[in-house]
This record gives sequence, structure tokens and C-alpha cells, in this order.
Amino acid sequence: MAKVALKLGDDISTDIIYPGRYMATVLPTETPQYAFVDDAEFNKKLKAKQVEPGSFIVAGKNFGCGSSREQAASCLTGWGLKVIAKNFARIFLQNSINVGLYMVICPAIEADEGDEIEIIASTPLGNPKVKNVTKGKEFDTVPLPKARQAIIDAGGLIPYTRKLILSGRK
Repeated sequence: MAKVALKLGDDISTDIIYPGRYMATVLPTETPQYAFVDDAEFNKKLKAKQVEPGSFIVAGKNFGCGSSREQAASCLTGWGLKVIAKNFARIFLQNSINVGLYMVICPAIEADEGDEIEIIASTPLGNPKVKNVTKGKEFDTVPLPKARQAIIDAGGLIPYTRKLILSGRK
């Protein structure tokens, strides 16, 4: 179980997540410091380590729209954040898979900052559910294809590929 650290609305662009003026900084070890830098209060909480790794960002539709900058996904993984959104912009979704960002597509999600969230991985129908423990509600998810989920579970495309090579599978 983890708390919702930040609640956002629809159409959150990559420029809000990771502003373009920091594009010269591309190393995954350096990008986290610029996550939501224009939201001074939340960025300060991140830098002060007041947001626990594994905490959730909850957003509406079209999370990660805008540019194709991979840093918008990698800066979130750098803090160990997870994202639950009603849906994700296509390029952000693929970038997130590539860097191993934990994401959940949950079209009916209802949550506020501070709510306790649990991901119920095993259900009778097999689809994970999001449980808002604080509000006592459960929400269906839209699972990613198994191949994409396997990449996220491995920590991203590079660790996934490394795992395949070392196991002798192609």
C-alpha cells in the first residue's frame, strides 16, 4: 500500500513533468531533480525525500502528452514514483515502458492526495484492480499487453534485453 503524493487533472504534458529548459540534462541520475520543478512545493518535497518511493501520482486523461522527451518518464522512475492515470499519451506510454516506470491505466480512478492505494494484482478475472483503501472503493484497470508488462517488470528495456540474452532466449 502507498499514498497518493500528487493528484493531477487531464492533459498533463511532458513539459509539466520535465520542463524543456532542462533538456541538456539527460542522465537518469540527474533528471529526477527537475521532476515537476515548476510545482515548487511538490519538487521541494521530492528533494527533501518527504515523498516515499512507491508513492503514486494520480492523473486524468492523456497523461504525458506533448513532446517525446524520455526524461519525463525517467525523472519519475528516479524517485521511485508510480503513476495511475485514466489513460496515457502514446509516446509517453512507450517511453515509460522503456525506462520501467510503473504505470496503471485506470479509467474510473478516484483518489485524492493522501489517500492510501493498493494494487490488487490477482483477481478472479485476472485483471489487476486499484483499491482506494481510504475511500473503500475498487476500480478496474486496463492491463498492458504481457510483453510490455514484462519490460516494466524487468525495470525497463535494457534490463529486459539483458535478461533475455543472459537466459539464452531470443
